[in-house]
Amino acid sequence: MRILRKFISENINLEDKKTYKRIAARGIILDGENILLLYTKRYDDYSFPGGGVDEGEDLIEGVKREINEETGAKNIEILDEYGVYDEIKPIHKKDYDYINMISHFFICDIHKELGETNLEDYEINNGMDARWVNIYEAIAHNKEVIKNKPENIGLYIDRELFMLELVAKELVEKQRDVASN
Repeated sequence: MRILRKFISENINLEDKKTYKRIAARGIILDGENILLLYTKRYDDYSFPGGGVDEGEDLIEGVKREINEETGAKNIEILDEYGVYDEIKPIHKKDYDYINMISHFFICDIHKELGETNLEDYEINNGMDARWVNIYEAIAHNKEVIKNKPENIGLYIDRELFMLELVAKELVEKQRDVASN
């Protein structure tokens, strides 16, 4: 899978530090200019459905499980691999200084109607819900959140904005160009 971006937070020195490695699988689900995203009330941001891959689970199983749990989507089909976003950031986790989050993104298709979600307690407490939103509105929204830098800003909003902009450029606009020819 192609590397989309390798991001290391500023002023990080990994020497003699403990880094927690987490492998994640995330879905890109488009319907024209609309994209299925998770809105999180606590952070007031949009993010891609997906999350950590369980031990013994492969990436495809993980992305399908995560999309189903977080959005209630059914008939999840993996159309293609999209790429990897690899990042290292500070973390507030006992016994660790940093997290190395390696997110594998997949282009997916689903049955358009969403069913029951199966959110984890922290996702419920953060006010997370799945929404179809215009991708350009989601980009503008996340840019505004970053610009205002609220105290409760999400740790991964920069990844989400980068990915939204890349998907808009590479998938949405390319799809629009093909349709107009």
